[in-house]
Amino acid sequence: MAHTNPFDQQTSIPGVKKIIVVASGKGGVGKSTVATNLALALKKYGSVGILDADIYGPSLPRMMGALNQKPAVLPGNKIQPIDRYGIKMMSIGFLIEESAAVVWRGPMLFKAMDQFFRDVEWGSLDYLIIDLPPGTGDVQLSVVQKVPVSGAVIVSTPQNVALIDAKKAIDMFERTQVKILGVVENMAYMMNPVNNEKIQLFPKGELESYLQNKKIAKLTEIPFNPNVSLGSEAGIPIMESYSDSTESLAFAELANKVNELINS
Repeated sequence: MAHTNPFDQQTSIPGVKKIIVVASGKGGVGKSTVATNLALALKKYGSVGILDADIYGPSLPRMMGALNQKPAVLPGNKIQPIDRYGIKMMSIGFLIEESAAVVWRGPMLFKAMDQFFRDVEWGSLDYLIIDLPPGTGDVQLSVVQKVPVSGAVIVSTPQNVALIDAKKAIDMFERTQVKILGVVENMAYMMNPVNNEKIQLFPKGELESYLQNKKIAKLTEIPFNPNVSLGSEAGIPIMESYSDSTESLAFAELANKVNELINS
């Protein structure tokens, strides 16, 4: 019996021009913060949607200030995404209580992802950002098999313990022939408010030499600033609350590079 290539089953999402995945391989490096602020920064270049693909730990509703909002069901059983800050959003977190655990095996995950792609009325989007969960498992494979991904943004913090998992995410995308747009170094440093010197919160690992050897671009460095995480907790991302901050300018630089690379 002939084996079918699962990647031959890719079908585009009607109305969606470019799909960008944001991944890290590891939790706790600020991937969802990068994804939400990248989505907001990309509004300069067109219409944007964001899909929270973390079924077990969705954070999009809280980070975008849309807790307790429920999507409407349109004629034809299509789901209307939540609109916040001009971004169309979908997350399992809009469909279940925030404290409820999702106890699903692989087939249920695949079905949920398919519904997010096919049953959500995304409308016309220039960019759909997909915020992937940590790891290189079922959800990641489901995404790259089901839809044509235009490019991947990898998020890492400076130290080697984060780079180890970022390498795995990069390896997965290389194996599945997804274009790697580059790496975001998050929490790269902190500015000392007294003397304006950079403080290394994490030991600098081998990220620079690894990227040089792999010929992968570092898209931007995002400083650590409590205001970034406070904004995410409050549901007002820093791109919305303080667009002239150093961090917001870094996200704007990221969006500019992503826009260029994805359309080159």
